[in-house]
Amino acid sequence: MKKTLILILFALLLSNCVSKKKVIYFQYDEIDQSKVSNTYTTVIKPDDLLQITISALDQEAVRPFNLNAVAFLNGTDGIMGQPSQLNYLVDNNGEIDFPVLGKLKIGGLTRNELIELLKNKLDPEYVKNPNIVVQITNYKISVLGDVNRPGSFIIPNERITILEAIALAGDLNISAQRSDILINREENGKKTQYSVDLLSKNIFTSPVFYLQQNDVIYVKQNYATIQSAASNSSATLFISITGLLITIISLALR
Repeated sequence: MKKTLILILFALLLSNCVSKKKVIYFQYDEIDQSKVSNTYTTVIKPDDLLQITISALDQEAVRPFNLNAVAFLNGTDGIMGQPSQLNYLVDNNGEIDFPVLGKLKIGGLTRNELIELLKNKLDPEYVKNPNIVVQITNYKISVLGDVNRPGSFIIPNERITILEAIALAGDLNISAQRSDILINREENGKKTQYSVDLLSKNIFTSPVFYLQQNDVIYVKQNYATIQSAASNSSATLFISITGLLITIISLALR
């Protein structure tokens, strides 16, 4: 009876151990270098907030296209106005209202395509040989689920991989499922979902290795953790009964 009790307790201890095969990243497969790409293209989407800066030798010619907005701040000396460059919000139709040029359909364009569109409309009628810089000022990604610091993160340089995003969130918890990380993305007006396996080196050739603005990463808990959470309501009763049985068995063995 005593040996049986020891075996039961040992089995319960083993059931709580986590296999390293379910934890260590990049264990399986080999990297196919022919499929590895370091290129990334930013695509303009609805709700993007764009800062568009136009410069040229003729500063007066570009002035109408670089409008300033004024942000009011409460200071010790009263309310002060702080000028900043006007940003353009891409509406649900993928359009912005640009000075002089009016409504422009830019949703779905890459950054380079947008720059080329603006150059064609400005040169030579308004500005000769303009230099155009486009930046998404609200470029962000979100990481949810079983990570140390879930949340949304602003990405100033507009370039981030799924591994860097997980690092921003403080890495996965030990209870996280690593073989089925979900990436939710909007493409061509439709919601799409991808799954990647952090245990495999194939992640480096995944189409979602480089994230896009507003991507949402969801990290699921592993099966054991989910089962444990589901049984929490009866855990107290189970522990009480187990403790009582151990006490009875201990008294009987004396």
